[in-house]
Amino acid sequence: MPRRGERSPKLIPGDRTDPLGFPILVEEFLEAQLIRGYSEKTVENRRYNLTYLVLWLQDRGITRPGEVTKPVLDRYQRAVFHHRKPDGTPLSFRSQVQRLTPVRALFKWLARENRILYNPASELELPKAERRLPAAVLSQAEAEQILAVPDLADPLGLRDRAMLELFYATGLRRSELTHLRVFDLDVERLTLAVRQGKGRKDRMIPTGERAAAWAARYLNDARPKLALEPDDGVLFLTVDGTIFSPDRLTGLVADYVRRSGVGKPGACHLFRHYVDGWVMWPAAMFPLLGLALGPVSVT
Repeated sequence: MPRRGERSPKLIPGDRTDPLGFPILVEEFLEAQLIRGYSEKTVENRRYNLTYLVLWLQDRGITRPGEVTKPVLDRYQRAVFHHRKPDGTPLSFRSQVQRLTPVRALFKWLARENRILYNPASELELPKAERRLPAAVLSQAEAEQILAVPDLADPLGLRDRAMLELFYATGLRRSELTHLRVFDLDVERLTLAVRQGKGRKDRMIPTGERAAAWAARYLNDARPKLALEPDDGVLFLTVDGTIFSPDRLTGLVADYVRRSGVGKPGACHLFRHYVDGWVMWPAAMFPLLGLALGPVSVT
């Protein structure tokens, strides 16, 4: 049984028959978020973080949003600041912001919909999130060491090399890579269309010659051996001919990182480039900046 507040149940806890209680009103708020176009992942993250608030309030005898005052939320913010994870470490300021942002959104919506008389979170100030470099960043030599691990004699190894090359060249998020379609890749123009990426925004990004060449080799030599009829056009397919789940992709990449011997923890995010908390130009952009990459080779 998890400790109270350490893990979020699937449903907001409380009396689900009380029309003015947290369970019903929070669910209405989350449904309104979906209607406004927020992604399911964003809404589930908000549900997860609001559960901490509801559990904390229940411990203090508060079961309805209308009973919450500004001093109560100030105390909750202090509790979030002083909270310690199971390993004894505090929440980062970024995690505190993630915990408190849904609280402000919930009470703003409740006040706008006249479910409460006033918004007690209107003056709730969020912590200033620090910007840190990730714990592990790959050098070019280490990236090449990982890229060399897949067995190119195996169609799956060729697929994996193409995925790793695209990760390194473009800085794609894992969910973006798993949802790529064959027609999203333009090998001739060296571009990749990312549809409904972070923030549900479409964008075009350069792939670079090398990553495009590996992707083309995968399309010609490996994907036909993995695709099943009817083919729905997903670019990278599992051994079963299905789309990758994000967790399955993470496990695959993490295994290559481990087998490479670079000695750094992590998986897909290792192939993104950071400076002062911001994503740098991906490798595919270097030629556009007048910098030279190594020779293009897919042998």
